Amino acid sequence: MDPIRIAVVGIGKIARDQHLPAIAGNSAFSLAATVSPRDPGPGTVAHFKDFDTLLAEGPAFDAVALCTPPQVRYDLAAQALRAGVHTFLEKPPGATLSEVMALNALAEKTGVTLFASWHSRFAAGVAPAKAWLAERRIDAVRIAWREDVRVWHPGQDWIWEPGGLGVFDPGINALSILTHIMPRPVFLQSATLSLPANRAAPIAADIHFRDTAGAPIHMDLDWRQTGPQSWDIEVETDAGLLKLANGGAVLTLPSGVQHAEDLEYPGLYARFANLIRGGRSDVDLDPFRLVADAFLRGKRIAVEEFHD
Repeated sequence: MDPIRIAVVGIGKIARDQHLPAIAGNSAFSLAATVSPRDPGPGTVAHFKDFDTLLAEGPAFDAVALCTPPQVRYDLAAQALRAGVHTFLEKPPGATLSEVMALNALAEKTGVTLFASWHSRFAAGVAPAKAWLAERRIDAVRIAWREDVRVWHPGQDWIWEPGGLGVFDPGINALSILTHIMPRPVFLQSATLSLPANRAAPIAADIHFRDTAGAPIHMDLDWRQTGPQSWDIEVETDAGLLKLANGGAVLTLPSGVQHAEDLEYPGLYARFANLIRGGRSDVDLDPFRLVADAFLRGKRIAVEEFHD
């Protein structure tokens, strides 16, 4: 079977750190081209300044991974889908729920694959955590997702603009795990969003959810963490405590600790290949809905200015 020829649009940190290595390590794909107005790409394939030029003058390709900021992703994705190109959306899948729903409808109409990716769901501990929780009574959930924005998003001004999500850019990773492992639906009850006086997106958030059986869920998001970083989810159950640490990579159950290799982005690309081969799409918006609810219902408070 011929490999899927894929182009990567947006050559920033996530593309270089994760997408390009995952594509290189998966025989189902071959890298056909890269697109960026500033970064020249890896230099091993054709490179273009914009997507229009790739479509008009570039080599043939079957799929595209859109690694641009979410605020500009809709038009690129719609253009790709109309051209019959299978489309991988880096998280968050767009700037608004409505535009991603429109893309999903367009993918159905054109008959090509649309994949709204959630890389944290492919962390090693997530699938076994989901299986274990399916048979338990859940009493409470605590999420601590605290990191240093200067380390993980240096100089990325787009992330502080409307649609860039601020601290919910990493926070949505936790929500993608939560909505995947919880046996029942989750919804927001209250939120407090802390916005720096000079920014349009929050640097921290304190959020209370619950599931439909009444189990309380508390989420602590903060981009001001220095020193050790925290990406932890704890679930109290009738059978004891479940903990997912290191963003879901390490699972601790009452029976002990489970470690496995980090295969998040390789897992995403294996999933994308299977979707393409099967003629299917995967556009789960549950994590994005919870973020939208936090912005809709959350109380905003001003905090000190943030400067890189």
